[in-house]
Amino acid sequence: MATINVNDITKHADVIASCGTKVGTVDHLDGSDKLKLTRNEEGSHHLIPLSWVSEIKDNQVLLNVDSEEVKNKWVAV
Repeated sequence: MATINVNDITKHADVIASCGTKVGTVDHLDGSDKLKLTRNEEGSHHLIPLSWVSEIKDNQVLLNVDSEEVKNKWVAV
């Protein structure tokens, strides 16, 4: 498994779940182990763990969990 270089994660990159669904857009890194997503339609930011990131390519952050699991386990802030 490739290691992820967090410096490759860019602001406003699309965050794509393993099922191919876009679950959000990168706002910024939060600490050393979380990604903060931009506000969604409800006006909430969400945090997801960097451990969910499987790959970074073409200005997209690809996750190793599907969209349902993301939305069940992300943390609203």
